Amino acid sequence: MALHLSWVFVFGILGNAVSFMVSLAPLPTFYQIYKKKTSEGFQSIPYVVSLFSAMLWIYYALLKKDAIFLITINTFCVFIQTFYIVTYFYYGPKKEKIVTVKLMLLFNVFGFGVIFLATYFLKKPFPSSPDFGLHLHGIRFGCRKVIKTKSVEYMPFTLSVFLTLGAVMWFFYGLCLKDMNVAVPNILGFIFGVLQMILYAVYKNHPKKTVEESDPKLQLSDHPVVVVDVAKLGSDVNAVIPNSTKSNNGGRTEGNAFNKV
Repeated sequence: MALHLSWVFVFGILGNAVSFMVSLAPLPTFYQIYKKKTSEGFQSIPYVVSLFSAMLWIYYALLKKDAIFLITINTFCVFIQTFYIVTYFYYGPKKEKIVTVKLMLLFNVFGFGVIFLATYFLKKPFPSSPDFGLHLHGIRFGCRKVIKTKSVEYMPFTLSVFLTLGAVMWFFYGLCLKDMNVAVPNILGFIFGVLQMILYAVYKNHPKKTVEESDPKLQLSDHPVVVVDVAKLGSDVNAVIPNSTKSNNGGRTEGNAFNKV
């Protein structure tokens, strides 16, 4: 029994440590958003879903009553994901702000409210993992974006590594607690984490598309381009014309001057 509790403690601490690093991984991204004063193409749905997931895990842990490590890390996740969403909302374009509000109402207000009221009145804990399906939504979203853009710009390799390690830690934590609601989702989390690293290896050296490649109208022609310096041409003409008036044969000299130009 003591050995069992010691392993729960070890994997709980490791799970908290790794998940803490995962939660801080987007900070460089949001620092760039702060410096550029724009959300620069990023979307808010991964952070909204992560906030929803953390809220569900806290609620599940409170019902379970013996999962303190789930409460500690997910409480931190609630604060850090809220910070990300507020920052995104402040610097995002108006259209994305409206989308973010709709997502918050759908997941964090309506979705969580329905789950809370249903479990409260039914007096029954979650029959399965509280965020099964949502647990992998952020990973799936990242994989889809990499495949679509053929770029790993929005999926750092270190984040994929920490997500995979976190899945391993929480799997063994749930296994030691004999709680399949915690263990099972992290099997899929591990699989998708490995998939992310494979995608990174495939697309890390893929050339980025330039503006010209994306819009054929903006491509330069293969024909040579003649550049005329109008200002210089005008100054040369002005310099030649006065000299031509001093000639005895003004008409002939003037004509020759213009022929040279």
